[in-house]
Amino acid sequence: MDITTILFYVFSGILLVSSFRVITARSTVHAALFLILSFFTASCIWMLLKAEFLAIALVLVYIGAVMVLFLFVVMMLDLNTDSLREGFWKHLPVAAVIGALIAFEMGIVLMGGFQLSDAPALTAAQVEQGNTKLLGIEIYTSYLYPLQIAAVLLLVAIVAAIALTLRRRKDSRAMDPSEQVKVTKAQRLKIVKMAPTVAAPAQAAAPTEGGQA
Repeated sequence: MDITTILFYVFSGILLVSSFRVITARSTVHAALFLILSFFTASCIWMLLKAEFLAIALVLVYIGAVMVLFLFVVMMLDLNTDSLREGFWKHLPVAAVIGALIAFEMGIVLMGGFQLSDAPALTAAQVEQGNTKLLGIEIYTSYLYPLQIAAVLLLVAIVAAIALTLRRRKDSRAMDPSEQVKVTKAQRLKIVKMAPTVAAPAQAAAPTEGGQA
């Protein structure tokens, strides 16, 4: 067993443990830190597979930007994690069975696409271009439509995240711009006639026997 195979199993074990801790950690910040460890370990596995561009993109995009945004959104929403985790262990067996079934189905479908022995050999021109350029050519030619669908899904996720931040809160006050625009001139100022009221003068205190008021 060579050093690459040993590192692959080590990184895979760390990835499995950190991924499990993402969903079992009680603190949201701890879960985010374990997710960062999962992303970094996955990038190391991609480096072993000689996919340098994907590994660097995972570190820069997901760890450097997405996780910072994730922590910002979690702290801004102020989620009650205790109420969200109620009944977690009760539903864990069913979730584990469903997860194993999904993994089994994905393995059946994707197993035929990872036969390295059937992969075509690269030409001299392709080797000079590098895997980054070849990946870009493949994405924007053969997989252009799936790329556009993924972009639409990400756009929907962004809109949903914005909608969550704009939900009504009891401790916040906001004005509706549409109601402000609909206000007419007569509604802006209202003159009310009221009868004049004159306050009675205060009565002077009666002098006491000692001559003091």
